Amino acid sequence: YSSSDISDHISVTVRDALNQALDEELERDERVFLLGEEVAQYDGAYKVSRGLWKKYGDKRIIDTPITEMGFAGIAVGAAMAGLRPICEFMTFNFSMQAIDQVINSAAKTYYMSAGLQPVPIVFRGPNGASAGVAAQHSQCFAAWYGHCPGLKVVSPWSAEDAKGLLKSAIRDDNPVVFLENELMYGVPFEMSEEAQSKDFLLPIGKAKIERQGNHVTLVSHSRMVSLCLDAAAVLAKEGIECEVINMRTIRPLDAEAIETSVMKTNHLITVEGGWPQFGVGAEILARIMEGPAFNFLDAPAVRVTGVDIPMPYAKILEDNSIPQIKDIIFSVKKTLNV
Repeated sequence: YSSSDISDHISVTVRDALNQALDEELERDERVFLLGEEVAQYDGAYKVSRGLWKKYGDKRIIDTPITEMGFAGIAVGAAMAGLRPICEFMTFNFSMQAIDQVINSAAKTYYMSAGLQPVPIVFRGPNGASAGVAAQHSQCFAAWYGHCPGLKVVSPWSAEDAKGLLKSAIRDDNPVVFLENELMYGVPFEMSEEAQSKDFLLPIGKAKIERQGNHVTLVSHSRMVSLCLDAAAVLAKEGIECEVINMRTIRPLDAEAIETSVMKTNHLITVEGGWPQFGVGAEILARIMEGPAFNFLDAPAVRVTGVDIPMPYAKILEDNSIPQIKDIIFSVKKTLNV
């Protein structure tokens, strides 16, 4: 960057980026509305919808009772009738109360109606492990929803990801599951002048290379991108250059971006906070094995994942159940045989 470029960049938290996206899309299209628990008068359980109820009122920002199946059903019906609802789950763990609405009512309808009935809806909220909230509030649902045709599944990391992808999700005519992360809400990121514009959109289904490297490819989504970049910085001091790919989207998966990188680095490690079995990393490894990049691998592709147990409550156990920077570094060195 030249010095003049830098001055156009501002620091924005993921929370504020999401708030901007919601505000801009509510303003742009009066069919858009937000509903969920505590989204209106309380300004959102995580303050993501701060100020929106005051600005748009009861018709557009709707506090619901604690009934996920009920308000997700209302939202899906509203989408079928021509509105564009944003349905917030206080955490995606609670989306299991409404999973029939998400999968059977939202995801399958466009296909079952032979393309006559779109369901333009966004299901959004925090996903994956937070801190100290035990097994029932710590699960990652990327693999669950990524499994289902008819859905698009998005998992942003940075403020720019959050803004550009949420705006695209709201404008998309398909149901989109938008997986945020509670621990990322307060994290500030540089936001380019382009991203500050009301017309800023990021395409769903395209990954982003966050760091160039030629020794090993690290692929992750959401908060784990931060850990991959931190691990890459440590490894760079030892002469190991990691290429870090931020998936951004779980479904459709940008296999091409991963293949291109693997053909360059000849090594692949996936990093995710969720469980190993049938997970996001498992799918990536299978795709690579089935595709043109497999012959370029100089070592078996490896997964770094959460541990295969319900999340413990005790902090020391929780820390040992989620991938840490040291786990990524260990896997890289083992894969590169150094």
